[in-house]
Amino acid sequence: GQSGVVENKPGAAGLIGGEAVAKAAPDGMTVLLGTTSSMLTNKYLYQKLPYDPLTDLTPLVRVCLASIALVVTADTPARDMKEFMAWITANTGKLTYGSYGIGSHAQLACVTLSDIAGAAMTHVAYKGEAPMVQDLLGGQIRIGMGSLLSLKAHIDSGKLRALAVTGPRRVPLLPDVPTFVEAGYKQDALAIVGWLAIAGPKSMPFAVASQWAEVANHAIASREGRARIIAAGFVPVDTDTPQTFAKLWAQEGPIWGRLLQAAGVQPS
Repeated sequence: GQSGVVENKPGAAGLIGGEAVAKAAPDGMTVLLGTTSSMLTNKYLYQKLPYDPLTDLTPLVRVCLASIALVVTADTPARDMKEFMAWITANTGKLTYGSYGIGSHAQLACVTLSDIAGAAMTHVAYKGEAPMVQDLLGGQIRIGMGSLLSLKAHIDSGKLRALAVTGPRRVPLLPDVPTFVEAGYKQDALAIVGWLAIAGPKSMPFAVASQWAEVANHAIASREGRARIIAAGFVPVDTDTPQTFAKLWAQEGPIWGRLLQAAGVQPS
């Protein structure tokens, strides 16, 4: 029943927007709608941060799960994960994969697949998904991982083939594409999933945090809310609470940290 202002603060992998919220008054009037990067993994990617995501923000509620998909070009002789792993193994040291940045979930997942197969694939880190998709369509690379929002149209047209998605459940926008876990790959980088969530400044009163969660859950569960989330390629999160989200936040932080370290990603 109140009007709100959306203030986009892009840049620095979400750090600019995150800092603005971290330094705001904890009265519930200013919150952050951000990704796993701005709320969690940046802690492991940067040596100096203007705020600590784990201590300077109050987790409120997850909005949706942000699964990413492994895709290959149409001329690739792999139609499922079994064929894909056999193909990259047979071409050890010859293949290149693209991701939307160093330290991205896409890189961590592909590093894991490459290590499992002993394929020694080469990583190409793009500045965002658009140039990566462009090179996939142009044939400069044959393997990539990214969001369904960027890939869906090209999957539907047959130019790209989706083999698997990260996360605990299939994505409504690609119901026929299995999760990595379903395909038999349960490693952390393939089973874990990013999210889009709402957080407030630290020291936000419990009553205020609970009210935000109630309002958010109502919007996410509404017919329009679910339709918009699914259309964007995400999976709506069933009822979440600040307590549940805080517990998951604390559990997932070390997992992302270990994955980044194992992939050789050094904090900048």
